[in-house]
Amino acid sequence: MTKADIEKVMWLGRVVAVQPRIRLMRSFDERHHSYQGYVLCVDGTIGDDPGEFLIAVGKAAHEKHRFQEGMEVNGLAVPAPDPRLETAGFYKASSLKVLKDTEGKPSAGPPFLGVPPDLETYRSRGHRRLDARTYEAKCTSCIWGCRMPVEMIIDHWNPSKKRYRFETFCYGPKNCSLYRAGPTRKVPGRKGMSYTEEDWGDEDATSHRGPDD
Repeated sequence: MTKADIEKVMWLGRVVAVQPRIRLMRSFDERHHSYQGYVLCVDGTIGDDPGEFLIAVGKAAHEKHRFQEGMEVNGLAVPAPDPRLETAGFYKASSLKVLKDTEGKPSAGPPFLGVPPDLETYRSRGHRRLDARTYEAKCTSCIWGCRMPVEMIIDHWNPSKKRYRFETFCYGPKNCSLYRAGPTRKVPGRKGMSYTEEDWGDEDATSHRGPDD
């Protein structure tokens, strides 16, 4: 038995939400996204601990199982080593099995449920910033919501100098009744400078979409 096998934890439960797993890298006024897969919020048991927990799954696993709210699923996973870089507490999910599929059709929303689209759809749609309190209160179950770990390079000349935080975003329809942008976000830079990400950035990223898309 390898060390990786020893670290794996068995989990089981009902999926209560599925959202994209996306990491954001910032360097002052520049940003780059890494589209890594999906995050399952599961209500069940992981190891010996009952409750809700987050499991990161890969793109291929989602293509195979088409995860959505209401499924009963089990599998193995490994504790994420750096909580600054992962929304989920567990990743490297394996031995995945769908024990029971979702019954009935999802509600029209918002929040929007059902099977999340492929990662390229998220990339092509673009996102708008989403108020963190609105996300926590109304959007954690929505397939268009996303809580991203953010890695910020503070100094171009010293890229090892970094800070970390989480930011929330919306990939959903512009006319969603639950949407609230919240305050603009500031990105720290070298020598005490900062960059404010204004509204025009979100408008530009989603300008190709209509109000109901």
